[in-house]
Amino acid sequence: MKEYERKQLLERVGREGATIGADIPEEITVQGESIDLRQFVFEIKRRDTVPSGERERVEQAKKNLRRERLQRVQQIEDGDITREEGERLVTSIIGIDRALNALESLGPTDLEREQQAQQMADKKRWMTFLQKALGREDGAATRRGR
Repeated sequence: MKEYERKQLLERVGREGATIGADIPEEITVQGESIDLRQFVFEIKRRDTVPSGERERVEQAKKNLRRERLQRVQQIEDGDITREEGERLVTSIIGIDRALNALESLGPTDLEREQQAQQMADKKRWMTFLQKALGREDGAATRRGR
């Protein structure tokens, strides 16, 4: 492959919006293991949130996909490959990006923790409001034990 062709392929991989209209690969080999990627992503996305038992599995999948993506990009950058091999790699990288985007856009992974954080923020805002309303903006009343 010529150097300008290599640059074109790498530009396609790095292009913003490259995943628009791209399909998640049906199956992909990551670190020698075949994964039904499309089925996995749709199974996880079908739920509103990631159940606590699945969180670790999803995080590990994202980590493995990022690693595999990097290896494939390096193969284009450094490898002695043909244009056709490069095209296949670009298609697979864009598919991996699409899967990663879908997995990254999942809703809150822990509803209880999210709810607690929201309640704490509400309490803090309420206390700040009360302190300002009572003219105690510096919080001195709370330090004196009142």
